[in-house]
Amino acid sequence: MKKVLSMFVWTCKIALGCAIFALGFDLFLEPQGLNAGGISGIAMIVTHLLQFGTVGMATVLINLPLFFLGGKKIGMQFFIGSILGTIFLSLFIDLFRVIPVVEVEPLLASLYGGVLCGAGLGIVFMVNASTGGSDILIRLLKLRKPNMNIGQIGLYIDLVVAAATGIVFGELSNMLYSLIAMFATCQILDAVIYHFDYSKVALIISPEYEAISAAICDRLDRGVTYLYGQGYYSKNDTKVVLAAVKKDQLAQLKETVVAIDPNAFIIVQEAHQVLGDGFAKYSKDSL
Repeated sequence: MKKVLSMFVWTCKIALGCAIFALGFDLFLEPQGLNAGGISGIAMIVTHLLQFGTVGMATVLINLPLFFLGGKKIGMQFFIGSILGTIFLSLFIDLFRVIPVVEVEPLLASLYGGVLCGAGLGIVFMVNASTGGSDILIRLLKLRKPNMNIGQIGLYIDLVVAAATGIVFGELSNMLYSLIAMFATCQILDAVIYHFDYSKVALIISPEYEAISAAICDRLDRGVTYLYGQGYYSKNDTKVVLAAVKKDQLAQLKETVVAIDPNAFIIVQEAHQVLGDGFAKYSKDSL
């Protein structure tokens, strides 16, 4: 029962992400002749050139050869998730065409369309799925370029689509506005995938390091590490407490430290993708 519920929630997240993407595409990008790149952008170009079919139908046909490669390299869950993502995206893109389009400036359309598309893609990627097409290429390239963000890889691919958009629709402005939409998409995509995974790392300098360490372990259920240091003026040896905590534990951490030593020196830094006990686990397939 638990496995069935988990699969249902997983499927719903894929559908939600695809619906958000489709809204951005149908309401803002396509009416202006803009796109967010990827296969949906290519599909829009193809249907415009052929004057036949719909963007949703063309998206499915272009995606088919890429599924098997993604399933082979990334795994069965990604393969199934990509099939679902492609189906949902195609359905929603065609379904949302009935929604009346509100006339807006191209700049606003590119920004809002890009934001919605990026948010939708981020949700889909986070559950180890994709909307097919270039998303599969992005994940495959991520395996070969682990130091690059998903959004960066997508932006490079989308630059080619942007150039094609400008040529097909015969206007330089379309290409430039499409670049804005693609940049917004990639920025929001990275924000959804990575920024929600930020933790905090605190460096605490205090003569009460023993009591502070014990309090952090007991009250916050977080481990600590001692770094050995020396005061420049005093030349006294000391231990610096290093602790990694979730963002919502930061206030409690500071309250705990100050309650023990009001004069403690606390340095707080952003920490991206903390791996280890109590945090995320490393995987070669991680985003």
